[in-house]
Amino acid sequence: MRCPYCNHAETQVVETRESDDGGVIRRRRRCTHCDKRFTTYERAEIAFPAVVKKDGSRVEFDAAKLRASMLLALRKRPVGTEQVDAALERIHDKLLAGGAREVSSARLGELLMRELKRLDKVAYVRFASVYRSFEDVDEFRQLIRDI
Repeated sequence: MRCPYCNHAETQVVETRESDDGGVIRRRRRCTHCDKRFTTYERAEIAFPAVVKKDGSRVEFDAAKLRASMLLALRKRPVGTEQVDAALERIHDKLLAGGAREVSSARLGELLMRELKRLDKVAYVRFASVYRSFEDVDEFRQLIRDI
């Protein structure tokens, strides 16, 4: 680890602490050259699969975009933040458990719709009406009947 003050390559770990949940390790370090102290944090890096869009392009998975889509569908609905967080966590778990390096945007949309259906039927219909690009009212009626 390089010293952020003098850029020297050698530092010494003075103290190591693990967070309460065990997800982060905090290390106090001392530079052997300038003797200044600084803190570093270590956490596991989770690699989500790349998202393959309809046009075939690939983009990095964006958890904020997924959250924004869910919150837009849930706007002015009686669903708590904890419920939204739990639903997003279930989607993340499914993506990671699958072990795939890529996931289609269609699959991601289906996972989101499944969670919205569990949380709030109105939010589910809102999202599905945009996501599935209904051409006429009959398709919309059929979706509502299926609920």
